Amino acid sequence: MDQGAETICTSIFSKPKVIGRGLLMTTRRDFMKTVPAMGAAFAVAPTFLSEEGSAQAQSATPAEGHFHPKGKAPSEHTLKILAEAREALPFSDTRDFDEQARGFIAAMPEDEIMADAGNIAWDMASFRFFDEDKDWPSIHPSLQRVSRLNQNYGLYEVVPGIYQVRGLDLSDVSFVRGDNGWIVIDPLLTTEPARAAWNLFQEHVGDGLPVTAVIYSHSHGDHWGGVRGIVDEADVRAGKVEIIAPRDFMQFTISENVYAGNAMNRRLSYQYGQQLPINPFGFAGQGLGHRVSLGALGLIAPTKIIEEDIEYIDVDGVRMVFQNTPGTEAPSNMNTYIPDMKALWMAENITGTLHNIYTLRGAPVRDPLRWSKYISRALHLFGEEAEVMFQSHHWPRWGNDRIQEIMRAQRDMYAHFNNQVLHFANQGVTINQIQNVYEMPKSLQNEWHCRGYHGSPEHNSRGVIQRYLGFWDANPATLIPPSPEDSAPLYVEMMGGSDKIMAKGQELFGAGEYKMAVEILNRLFLAENDNQLARDLLADCYEQLGYQQENPGLRNSFLSGAYELRSGISDAPVLSSTSPDVIRAMSTELFLNYLGIKMDSRKAEGMRFTINLVTPDNGEKFIIELENATLTNIEGYQANDPDLTLVINRSDLEMTMMGAVELEQQIADGTAKIEGDANVLSQLASTMVDFDPLFEILPGTAAGEAQVVASNAYEAVPGATIPE
Repeated sequence: MDQGAETICTSIFSKPKVIGRGLLMTTRRDFMKTVPAMGAAFAVAPTFLSEEGSAQAQSATPAEGHFHPKGKAPSEHTLKILAEAREALPFSDTRDFDEQARGFIAAMPEDEIMADAGNIAWDMASFRFFDEDKDWPSIHPSLQRVSRLNQNYGLYEVVPGIYQVRGLDLSDVSFVRGDNGWIVIDPLLTTEPARAAWNLFQEHVGDGLPVTAVIYSHSHGDHWGGVRGIVDEADVRAGKVEIIAPRDFMQFTISENVYAGNAMNRRLSYQYGQQLPINPFGFAGQGLGHRVSLGALGLIAPTKIIEEDIEYIDVDGVRMVFQNTPGTEAPSNMNTYIPDMKALWMAENITGTLHNIYTLRGAPVRDPLRWSKYISRALHLFGEEAEVMFQSHHWPRWGNDRIQEIMRAQRDMYAHFNNQVLHFANQGVTINQIQNVYEMPKSLQNEWHCRGYHGSPEHNSRGVIQRYLGFWDANPATLIPPSPEDSAPLYVEMMGGSDKIMAKGQELFGAGEYKMAVEILNRLFLAENDNQLARDLLADCYEQLGYQQENPGLRNSFLSGAYELRSGISDAPVLSSTSPDVIRAMSTELFLNYLGIKMDSRKAEGMRFTINLVTPDNGEKFIIELENATLTNIEGYQANDPDLTLVINRSDLEMTMMGAVELEQQIADGTAKIEGDANVLSQLASTMVDFDPLFEILPGTAAGEAQVVASNAYEAVPGATIPE
């Protein structure tokens, strides 16, 4: 038993106290006092140096090569933490590099892939600094390692008959030889990189044979959005190409990013570092892959849904066994086994990383116990005979012993999160403490594929408590707290004012105690957004914390905060990956639900009406009611005495949903027919608002008033399709 674990166990059992029903337990306060300050469970905990140099934070010169004039180099404290990590981590284990290089056929000849819209969809050249033989002092050595591994940029053979093109997007695309052509698994996020991957594949391996089937492994966009670069929809309609997807695929493909889509996209800009330049001081890879492509998103609906938990199907003459795994890495998800090749496709349920249980962009917390059990089932169904395991990110693993080793470790990793976090929660450790208490077993920490390149122990452990117990830590003081910006002035006053806070913040910065500095500087910043010295020092703290992170999402979030404090929110145009395909795939009910969110209920006070909606071409009927400043709908019913009846084909309604034609115009030209009070639609339209996609996360960082491109009242503007 390691010393830290021994300390914890001693704290729990050496001073027992009798509580209800005779159970033995220490108090939560005693328990927390004995827990080592682990910080990042995957990183080496910092040992802070003396406070010399505490006045240097603001006088430090910009780092050479930094993208921002106020950017700083890693401090001595950050360098020490990264050096300790470099010594502690198992860099002698180079199996990943051997497996990553295995089967190489051809490199992608161009570093840039252009989008049809004229922008650069993919830019590999910007990541070439990872090819340099040096340790970047502003990047955690483990993150730098996985980013170097993600430099694989080309075509690879998995086994004869199975190939992958890797490095053209956040995800990989795979090709399996069928009787009449190629079965494509997960055709990337956008059209142009998928097309480039297909062309590279055809040049070296494809023999000019067509695509006969496409498999979408799960509902996240980087596993289906490039389908139009691989397949012509006319061939799908003609029955030449089958598209296979897991149970509830279309429902979750669209719904996951609609209701909170605008907020999710803004948060995603932090998680994915979308404002950060690709630079050793900025964006340094996303762990799962380098980053998401910026091409055109497409979606062709599945023609075959895998409904059963286990389903056996011949796909273009290839025997396949599909295992539905809902509620794991995605709400609609499946693994696939190809028995004749002894090839196991694990989708994104197993990759070369600890994945997200709670994802920083925001999403329902995933069930780690269920995730673990699905991996265990796959292990016993397929993994005990498989000779190759491949997936939608990273690189394959070969040999049954290696496959079982990884499957068992990944199974145990997610189960450990569930069990040990709840173990601590049942002793009173809260959502605000668990990130400093939970630690993965050392045996798993020493497995590179269990490192936190997408999920992290810190935010995943908090996610487990959120899943079971919610946000509240059971302290009444935090039950109905004031908004942080409201309480901040009181904190500043009670701490003696801004000068004292700045002096202490400077001292803490100089001592390398960046988290503690943030605790007080954030209060000052919230109270005095225009205090430039406070903003700059807070940004400096965020920057050092960002450099220290192994996890890209944590790194990007800290560095994005620093960037916005220094420069404000970037007003550079952001390419939307919402497409007509996605809007068409949105169900009518989902669209009506979204209108209820888009409606500002304060504008609807006193309004009351009922609308019957009929879409004859697909036979749908809805009652839409506005009452109590709330918009509701119910499918399959019609009101006996509605204020308005609207009859419009679903195909025409989609034009309104896409913003191509206003509903009023469709009524005027007879495309839509109404009966009753036409003013009802005007009333409803008057309550609709547009969301600012660049709303402030940090107060005072917006350049001015929100610059929202106005949409039509009834236009659906869901968030950009979520990659993961």
